[in-house]
Amino acid sequence: MNVEQIHEIEDVFQMLDSFFREEGPWWDRFYADRNRSIPFFVNAPDENLVQYFEDGRIGPGRVLELGCGAGRNAIYMARQGCSVDAVDLSQEAIAWGKERADALNAEVQFHCRNLFELKLSPNAYDFVYDCGCFHHIAPHRRISYLQMLNTCLKPGGFFGLVCFAAGGMGAEMSDWDVYRERSLKGGLGYTEEKLRDIFKSFEPVEFRRMRSMEQPGPLFGESFLWTALFRKR
Repeated sequence: MNVEQIHEIEDVFQMLDSFFREEGPWWDRFYADRNRSIPFFVNAPDENLVQYFEDGRIGPGRVLELGCGAGRNAIYMARQGCSVDAVDLSQEAIAWGKERADALNAEVQFHCRNLFELKLSPNAYDFVYDCGCFHHIAPHRRISYLQMLNTCLKPGGFFGLVCFAAGGMGAEMSDWDVYRERSLKGGLGYTEEKLRDIFKSFEPVEFRRMRSMEQPGPLFGESFLWTALFRKR
């Protein structure tokens, strides 16, 4: 039987997914060497995330982190009294995150899954946070991403995003060129205008560049990244 048939939208998405590398094994290799000089390998939370909690915009509640990596932000939120589900494709990243959480006695529920295969309950989360996952998502999967946010966030819940800014580390290419070249070129760079358009169904609360933080230090920050906080209307 030929399984390469299209009957519904998800079949189209899976066909388009097949144009790109298999992400799980690639990220496992990426995280396998923990001594690499990678900025976000530091064990420090994002400076903007800490600001959200210190300003009282975000408080203890149920949190979903997308693309949690080695758990630095998930652990911080757990230590602020949040119930945290942290998701990543990489088994290596999840294993590292569990080790870090155990060392600090932080309770985080880690899940090694493709975020588009998650079974999420409606209105389950007060806060969804994504640092560095969104810019690795192909344009067609933005549709799935927005559907997921609108499903799992509670009314009035918050969504925090950190991603590559155009003109910095991120690739500057049109959505169509992504498919012509069958590559995200290491991660897409976004303009403020494009991000505001993609998330136009959400109320913008704050939008700025991330502040650069010297390492080693208690906070992570790189100025080539956007930070944004949105509220579900």
